[in-house]
Amino acid sequence: MITYDFMKGLRCYMKKYKWGILGPGNIARRFTGGLSLLPDTAVKYAVGSRDIGRARAFADEHGYEKAYGSYAELVADPDVDIIYVATPHPQHAEAAILCLEAKKAVLCEKPFAATAPQAARMVASARENGVFLMEAMWTRFLPTIVKVRELIADGAIGRPLHVYADFAFRSAVNPKGRLFNPDAAGGSLLDVGVYNISFCNMIFGKQPDRVLSHLAIGETGVDESASVIFNYSGGESATLFSAVRVSTAHDAAIYGEDGYIKLPAYWHGDTILLNNKDGAQEIKAPFVPTGFQYEATEVMSCLDKGLLESPTIPLDETLTIMGLLDKIRFDNNLRYPFERGQ
Repeated sequence: MITYDFMKGLRCYMKKYKWGILGPGNIARRFTGGLSLLPDTAVKYAVGSRDIGRARAFADEHGYEKAYGSYAELVADPDVDIIYVATPHPQHAEAAILCLEAKKAVLCEKPFAATAPQAARMVASARENGVFLMEAMWTRFLPTIVKVRELIADGAIGRPLHVYADFAFRSAVNPKGRLFNPDAAGGSLLDVGVYNISFCNMIFGKQPDRVLSHLAIGETGVDESASVIFNYSGGESATLFSAVRVSTAHDAAIYGEDGYIKLPAYWHGDTILLNNKDGAQEIKAPFVPTGFQYEATEVMSCLDKGLLESPTIPLDETLTIMGLLDKIRFDNNLRYPFERGQ
């Protein structure tokens, strides 16, 4: 067994960055756990919420210096360097654009937006204002996924030809909860299916030429499962599955001309199973939870270098992913209530 040390490659920063949290919910708590592992570079500085009580409670619990009772107050603070947008995804576009117009660097939680047009407006704002923007697809920066990219680039399995990924869990139907609410753009595709599509896009680096899909629409009007097949002009293919009413192993695999890579619990795992002409080996790439520290590190590293987007997940790729999500929905006649008439 080989152990892969991802942290040895991280660079030192020229400055500390003061982080702001826009939307102090559960995902922001997990992200804050990652920031807490970066005391030399990341300052837990400010929290913004539409409810000052929530902002103060979050700030007190997690060690942020300031709390604001509106998003506008947060983005107006001149000392905030980076804002993590952690609102529900139908609100991402409005919140991110507010930050970008205030010249604040933005890390926006996945899914990047609820629709491709929303995502396009966000990217346009970032480019018009000359401000950094990145999708918070945190798995893209985990040690296992970084190592997978290295293995493929080094030709460990030859040219990738097929990708498999599943991410599904069983949840009780709650019509009032975000996951089953069409008004909140609920359903499996945007909640967890986006991980599968992003992973596949990372491996092949191009759009599929043909998309076949089936969404199982539940009683509340959201997709309870999504089965997707991608075919590419070079002969590559992918099989992807997500769901919120059935559990799977959350595994992924990449099959190449000269071998294959398997990733148990791929979106949060620490193990790579490589099988090629040299035999089978297990590569461990451990990390300290929550794992969100790696995407935060990427943002700060990019800002150190004067970059306006991440080369690991560039904005054009994010737009491609959002376009595929829309296509899959539209092919299955699934539109959210706020899209109707648009």
